[in-house]
Amino acid sequence: MRELIERYLAAYNRMDVDGMLATMHREVVFENYTAGVLSVRTQGADELRRLAENSRYLFSARRQLILVYQEADGTATAQILFDGTFAVDLPNGVRAGQSITMNGRSQFRQRDGLLAYIADYSE
Repeated sequence: MRELIERYLAAYNRMDVDGMLATMHREVVFENYTAGVLSVRTQGADELRRLAENSRYLFSARRQLILVYQEADGTATAQILFDGTFAVDLPNGVRAGQSITMNGRSQFRQRDGLLAYIADYSE
């Protein structure tokens, strides 16, 4: 599963939505948790495509890097370092050109050789 996850992250880092979705099962579920609260959930490749296409313009550059990786009971867990540079001004006061770096964790499950579940956790 690690090779599949690395292909997904490489496409994410390139902001290549088609490349990201090439690693996904058509029924993929994506969840994003911030401070333990579910903030975004998509079901299916079409919903995930819309989210990915709408959010890629927030950053002029972004990168997810696996720091620690482990697999158990059909679930892969990766400790992730995320860094990015904002491309646009945000309503919360963040300005284009500002950078962000944070640690997080992602969980992955696969079905039929493709990613079927992704959950991202950040503080």
